[in-house]
Amino acid sequence: MLIEHLNRQLLELDAAALRRRRRTVLSPCGPSQQLQPGGQLLAFCSNDYLGLASHPELVEALAEGARRWGAGSGASHLVSGHSLAHAELEQELARWLQPHIPAAQALLFCSGFMANLALMTALGDAQTTLLADKLNHASLIDGALLAKARLQRYPHGRLDQLERLLRDCQTPLKLIVTDAVFSMDGDLADLPELLRLAEAYDAWVVIDDAHGFGVLGAQGHGSLEHFGLCSERLIYMGTLGKAAGLSGAFVAAHPTVIEWLLQRARSYIYTTALPPALAHALRASLALIEGPPGQQRRARLQDNVAQLRAGLAALVERQPAWSLAQSPTAIQPLIVGGNDLAMRLSAALEAQGLWVPAIRPPTVPAGTARLRITLSAAHEPAQIQRLLDALAATLESQP
Repeated sequence: MLIEHLNRQLLELDAAALRRRRRTVLSPCGPSQQLQPGGQLLAFCSNDYLGLASHPELVEALAEGARRWGAGSGASHLVSGHSLAHAELEQELARWLQPHIPAAQALLFCSGFMANLALMTALGDAQTTLLADKLNHASLIDGALLAKARLQRYPHGRLDQLERLLRDCQTPLKLIVTDAVFSMDGDLADLPELLRLAEAYDAWVVIDDAHGFGVLGAQGHGSLEHFGLCSERLIYMGTLGKAAGLSGAFVAAHPTVIEWLLQRARSYIYTTALPPALAHALRASLALIEGPPGQQRRARLQDNVAQLRAGLAALVERQPAWSLAQSPTAIQPLIVGGNDLAMRLSAALEAQGLWVPAIRPPTVPAGTARLRITLSAAHEPAQIQRLLDALAATLESQP
């Protein structure tokens, strides 16, 4: 009965062009990817925004960390898995955020999903209201649904409606919850205005900076540096598997918030710690991001964004049914509408040697299926032009 039930639902996904499929990659992360099946493809789908995932210094740092610390941590942080490598990484991450969150401390997690589950469930008690943007990442949504708090969602970016919710909120504690860079649209939350509202209504702001950490700000310190914010009301989550090129995540916040997470965050307490070799390598990644190599790569990434947006804008003029999201970041969605069309366009690009995924509901709202193009500092101008030429050729072939 169960198998029949699941098979019927899988067929329904197929009929709606919503079934997901994995691809097996045979090469290191980079613009050129060897797939099985599929052959060699030029990829515009990675979150490796600075092109650090295969950087020789990080490869060597990971090997050095393994030689010093071994392959695994062996236990959770609160048992015996918290090594000096983890402690030093947390101290360095706290230093990055202290100009923006006074006296901030940092706490490492195995993934951004686990960090957001921790924030929502440990902070979202019965005395709390979570006020969340409707386009927040799935991890924030799932965490909020698991929390004991009251959940209220406001339409994407509609801070006038958020203010009405804040004004009417009756719970003692209020947490405004938002992505900094929205993962499917690439646009930025208005963090200065969110902080102003938090100060006006005695609330706190939880920020998921998965797609801003390492990319935004003069030193790559993320969205708080980008906007020049400073407040103890900020609770910051950054991931280490995107611009940082490795894996893991962290929360930086007031020391009392961090201590509470350590005591009550189940996705921290009841899981094995990151391998200490990975923590060792992440310190090398932070040095690259903060130093001249990171500055150069961020500048190159912005040049790539400008080139792609100019080309996509010209395409959209020829196909008014399509639209280009208002994104200044490495995430550049080309919104085409229908699920079938998005899948056909993705397949047509792959036939031309390009890997650009089609994103469909429920990841994005119905009727907004898209090609989610993501750029890296490792992309060359000629590669971006190749994508634009292929999109133009595909547009010409549309009925």
